[in-house]
Amino acid sequence: MLHKDDMLACFLNQLFFSKAIEGMMREGGRRVCIILVGLLSLMSIEAYEVGLAFLDSAVAQGAVCLDGSAPAYHMDKGFGAGIDNWLVFFEGGGWCNNVTNCLARRDTRLGSSKQMLTTETFSGMFHNKPKYNPDFYDWNRIKVRYCDGASFTGDVEEVDPKTNLHFRGARIFRAVIEDLLAKGIKNAKNAMLVGCSAGGLTSILQCDNFRSLLPATMKVKCLSDAGFFINAKTIIGTSHIEGFFADVVKTHGSAKVLSPACTSKMSPGLCFFPQNMIQYIETPIFLINAAYDSWQVKNILAPGVADRKGTWRECKLDITKCSSAQLNILQGYRQEFLKALTGFDNSPSRGMFINSCYSHCQTGIQETWLRNDSPLLGNTTIAKAVGDWYYERSTFQKIDCPYPCDKTCHNRVFE
Repeated sequence: MLHKDDMLACFLNQLFFSKAIEGMMREGGRRVCIILVGLLSLMSIEAYEVGLAFLDSAVAQGAVCLDGSAPAYHMDKGFGAGIDNWLVFFEGGGWCNNVTNCLARRDTRLGSSKQMLTTETFSGMFHNKPKYNPDFYDWNRIKVRYCDGASFTGDVEEVDPKTNLHFRGARIFRAVIEDLLAKGIKNAKNAMLVGCSAGGLTSILQCDNFRSLLPATMKVKCLSDAGFFINAKTIIGTSHIEGFFADVVKTHGSAKVLSPACTSKMSPGLCFFPQNMIQYIETPIFLINAAYDSWQVKNILAPGVADRKGTWRECKLDITKCSSAQLNILQGYRQEFLKALTGFDNSPSRGMFINSCYSHCQTGIQETWLRNDSPLLGNTTIAKAVGDWYYERSTFQKIDCPYPCDKTCHNRVFE
């Protein structure tokens, strides 16, 4: 299927080249327009836009973005039987590990709510139609925008007047939950903390905190989509991501958010890795991850600093372009990823969907969440696996066979 941006381009082309299209119609090209209209209709059905709300009251608490602006989120209210159920999703977007990198983010949408788009696409797990999202369509669905640069874990009181950088992600997390408590989540029957990428890491690191902020009588679970970043070495044997995460934690003062059970045994930077934290999480949690996660391949295994000659460039853009030697390295990375999961026990309260796709984040896109051609594991879609686990209809803990065995994958191809 064409992505939304591609279909928008088609629509613009229709406007700019209307004369040509009129000519095609005269010559029997009418079916071209019918196809175009059909694709645009499909886009509007599979996704829709939700407005942005600013949490201005959080500013007084110091719960602000990197630039000091108010945090913000999108909310599509629940209805019917789902009115007392809440899905709270935290957006991803990487991290900044020092003042220089955080300054580069400060005046973008990843550091300032002033730069955020006023609407956000809701699709996949956030859709409001049962056909596309059978278990969560009528829940209150919230997408919290990411603007702190440390997976909503930072809390530094001091603000350097020279940079005006605020490291306050943990305060944003708490302020959002408190705001939602006032809006009705305190009376909820069900609640789920969800995140993708850096937000998926949030749903791991903040899972028990989320549970603690909600009434004990409520069913609360967490779901991490593409948030299980592993502490692996690069293709040249350097510990790039370990040093990077250590700097993130130090810069943002994240240690106080991390599990004391972990930080008492190892450095706070190491406790930023899910493989070292997962065993201490008490709240039920589900992991969705590609064993060949495209972000991890590009930024942990073969980052630019480890591939200065660019020999991995084509492979990172498209896994089908990888050489046999590179595929062997990728298979080794998968083994390392699976080894990192060993702390994730087989308790029925825990679930996982680890497929062998070259992708990153699979819950918020209709084509990977639930469609006729969606990825399958054990003949099960991600939507069904998560729904069955949340409602305890059945357990789901499956790991895919190695690439390229899974023909249901939607492997990403990057520009």
